[in-house]
Amino acid sequence: MMKSTEENLELPCSIDEVDWFLSTPQAGAIETVRALEGDILVLGAGGKMGLHLCLLLKGILSDLNKRNRLFAASRFSSLNSKSAYEENGIEVLAGDFRDSEFVESLPVCPTVFYLVGAKFGTSDNPELLQQINVEVSAAIAKRFRDSKIVAFSTGCVYSYVTPESGGATEDSETNPIGEYALSCLERERRFEEASNRFGTSVTLVRLNYSVEFRYGVLLDIGQRVLRGEAVDVTMGYVNVIWQNDALNQIVQALDIADSPAVPVNIAGPDNVAVRDLAERFGRCFSVAPQFQGEEAETMWLSDASFSQRRFGYPSVKLDTMIAWVAAWLRKGGQTHGKPTGFEKRDGQF
Repeated sequence: MMKSTEENLELPCSIDEVDWFLSTPQAGAIETVRALEGDILVLGAGGKMGLHLCLLLKGILSDLNKRNRLFAASRFSSLNSKSAYEENGIEVLAGDFRDSEFVESLPVCPTVFYLVGAKFGTSDNPELLQQINVEVSAAIAKRFRDSKIVAFSTGCVYSYVTPESGGATEDSETNPIGEYALSCLERERRFEEASNRFGTSVTLVRLNYSVEFRYGVLLDIGQRVLRGEAVDVTMGYVNVIWQNDALNQIVQALDIADSPAVPVNIAGPDNVAVRDLAERFGRCFSVAPQFQGEEAETMWLSDASFSQRRFGYPSVKLDTMIAWVAAWLRKGGQTHGKPTGFEKRDGQF
């Protein structure tokens, strides 16, 4: 019998307050926004992180009594409806970024966050990857060439590394595995080209992996343990960072935007064994986890030393993340229903 920690599983907020909890501003982000002049545009705001980034920014603007307008642009066709933004004073711009007329209609703001991307369901649709991750990025980079841009990327642009290496740094080789990761590198290149040509200040955020109650690697592992399903340990180690910590660092990434474009790893501070994560969830649920596969020698891992020096150490520790996700699962909380596919080594999502 595994020693249980189930009696200690508590959420840090009510289920109804989760979106606000994930949008809590921290000191560094507050100071970054304090210095901003002009309006802010969040592109791709309707996805997993967009609502919380917008709420975080709006909260800081309100607390500081700043009058900067905040625009959220997206198709708003998946996770979040327009009302979640409009009810909080965020101006909504609905449209498809593949539509050149929509792109040209967007307000030119001095500060732009670029969250647009295609991943899930693209393994048999390379045309979509090309359209969204490459062509749209090129159009946006040109349209907002006079803005400061924080553009989302991924740690998947790196080659696999060993856990002993400590993870890929911003200077490590980029050698993507799979069509998705390759398209993400091409997305970076579109912003790099604009930065070099027009002098656009750009930060390229290589994220690896952001987690919250309803989505992420921890949720995937916790669900499998709770259901008695085998956890695949082939991708033997991962980085995880709590989404609120990631978002606060992403806001601060404005401070390092420059030309040429500056890449930055935003990731969990430790290389964590998938097997160990499953065992920790097993203790939470009083369940012996099941495993399949054998740990490979290499995997996607990121060294976040640079971002931690600039933006601070993540506030939420791994044990806390696990306890929160376990509590969410025990309470039957809804999820986004989008497994990350972190265990896939062929890069096909």
